[in-house]
Amino acid sequence: MKYKYLGILLFFIITNINAQSDLLDELESETKDTESTFNYPAFKAMKIGNLQSTKVAAKKDLYLYVSHRFGSLEDGFETFFGFDNANTKIQLVYGLFDGVQIGVSRESVKKTYAGSLKLRMLEQTNKFPLNIVLYGTANINTELKKERYPLLEFKDRMSYASQVLISRRLNNFISLELAPTYVRQNLVYEPFQQHDQFALGTGGRIRISKRMSINVDYVYNFNRHKNSIFKNPLTIGADIETGGHIFQLLFTNAQSTNEPGFISNAEGDWTKGDIFFGFNIVRVF
Repeated sequence: MKYKYLGILLFFIITNINAQSDLLDELESETKDTESTFNYPAFKAMKIGNLQSTKVAAKKDLYLYVSHRFGSLEDGFETFFGFDNANTKIQLVYGLFDGVQIGVSRESVKKTYAGSLKLRMLEQTNKFPLNIVLYGTANINTELKKERYPLLEFKDRMSYASQVLISRRLNNFISLELAPTYVRQNLVYEPFQQHDQFALGTGGRIRISKRMSINVDYVYNFNRHKNSIFKNPLTIGADIETGGHIFQLLFTNAQSTNEPGFISNAEGDWTKGDIFFGFNIVRVF
């Protein structure tokens, strides 16, 4: 299984020779001129780490996302530092119109299928200080079986998330984001957990070179019960940009990459070393 994941990584590296040069052209043309600060997006990838960013696919652009989260590093050699317990998500995102993107995905955790919609409302300019984007997703848990849960209904498989993404590129090096979030889980995994949950996501990007940045995002769930085994998700990583690809390497305490999954059910604990290494690979067609 480990060789399969290595093969996926090699495929993206090899095909990078013929990748689109849009991202590189954008990077090479950046200057210190303050008037050019707002000609480029606050974030180069559609995710900061786990948290959605305000980047929206351009019209008719097709993105392939491969997201991978290995198992917990805490298990050490028993699971080869998580290689034996991995989660993979494959996602296609398409720019339907200018400022409108749609997406479909499938994730290994709970065999979850998801659809998403992202709408750009306002862009940061010299006359307006913020990027504002709306994001929504609906998820279907197909791991639940009627044979095991006789009273199971289709609605029990569903979970949803809605976000208002608000970002600002402060200068050519630093971008920040806030993400007020609503999550609905029709089926919760703890008897005291609320079905409707409100959260606030925060994130940022610091560019340290023309092709690399350090990214951090965190989501605070206001409705998490004090006795819950789940934690608020924290993700720390780096973007590496090469032509039509963006490689995101990260550490996080959430193995799921879907919004209802990592916002509500992040299972790892940073204080105990119970974290997951992972990556996102983005290919633009």
